[in-house]
Amino acid sequence: QVQLVESGGGLVQAGGSLRLSCAASTTTSNRNVMAWYRQAPGKQRTLVASVDSDGNPTYADSVKGRFTISRDNTKNTVYLQMNSLKPEDTAIYTCNFDLSTIWGTQTYWGQGTQVTVSS
Repeated sequence: QVQLVESGGGLVQAGGSLRLSCAASTTTSNRNVMAWYRQAPGKQRTLVASVDSDGNPTYADSVKGRFTISRDNTKNTVYLQMNSLKPEDTAIYTCNFDLSTIWGTQTYWGQGTQVTVSS
């Protein structure tokens, strides 16, 4: 069982920055995708950004140019640098780890970290 431990959430004013971290309890050097999702109150969880084993990122349109996802396989960690934060970025941010195995894709989730952006 893979555990994901997130950190870095908090309260920040609009225009500010935060960096989220998600550390996996297993190696991230194999074939996998690491991602951040978010869920605002009363809304569905949506993909914010993902990065594959080759380091190729994808972003939701709403965060392009403001957020940067990166990974450090030596630390089994994925990061989300969030700049120019807006009140609409307020949500619970959850780390996701999709591991490719010979039995198929195994999906793991963190517990989530709250990000609150005040206006």
